[in-house]
Amino acid sequence: MLAKPRPLDHIVDVEDGAAAKAAGFDALYGHLSPIEIIERSANELFHDEIAAVSSFGADSAVLLHMIAKIDRTLPVVFLDTGKHFEETLGYRDALVADFGLTNIRVIKPDEAALERIDPTGNLHQNNTDACCNVRKVEPLARGIAPFRAWFTGRKRFQASTRAALPVFEAVGPRIRINPLARWTTSDQAGYMRAHALRENPLVAYGYLSIGCFPCTQPVQPGEDARSGRWAGHAKTECGIHLSGLEVSLTDASL
Repeated sequence: MLAKPRPLDHIVDVEDGAAAKAAGFDALYGHLSPIEIIERSANELFHDEIAAVSSFGADSAVLLHMIAKIDRTLPVVFLDTGKHFEETLGYRDALVADFGLTNIRVIKPDEAALERIDPTGNLHQNNTDACCNVRKVEPLARGIAPFRAWFTGRKRFQASTRAALPVFEAVGPRIRINPLARWTTSDQAGYMRAHALRENPLVAYGYLSIGCFPCTQPVQPGEDARSGRWAGHAKTECGIHLSGLEVSLTDASL
């Protein structure tokens, strides 16, 4: 039986409540260090109802290392789009072993949806938004549906579109937490060195932001870290950080 749609005013009330809560958390805790933000969020604010989302990309090691110091059993959601570099999958497995993470949740696109929308696997060639929707946005909505909040590794320096990124933000009825939002490239590099963290092997070849292999290129000198994503397209985000995810998360089925 299909779920009975919720009244629109109820959805609006829930979203307004989440937005107010996120703003309050940002004012109270947004100035703390990343590890303090993770500890406070995981142990107090959202105890047993929080996950992390990781791409195991160019700079994923820092957030995962911090999470492992707080709770190695915290769920880590990984989107297996079916289009990852082999290096990314190998890096995922290596970091899981390095940090002793015990709760990796691999989420894949819906097979029926892929067969309907992208039967040849070439959708990225003519409609990158539709490809990201079926391979990332909808799967992520399923992956984080059981949780009230989740961590990301996003940072303000990564792109101009992230320059005002808050630490706590509302996405539909849930809270997204960006503990590293205020960090600089120097902060990132310093932490990697101090803790001798393993680097994604693609970084050595100029891949500073790593997504699916058909839509990722090395970054050119002087460009921001995400310039190699969807090069040649007027696209800067896959959609999991935009309103498409919010729509999915407020759908009655979730």
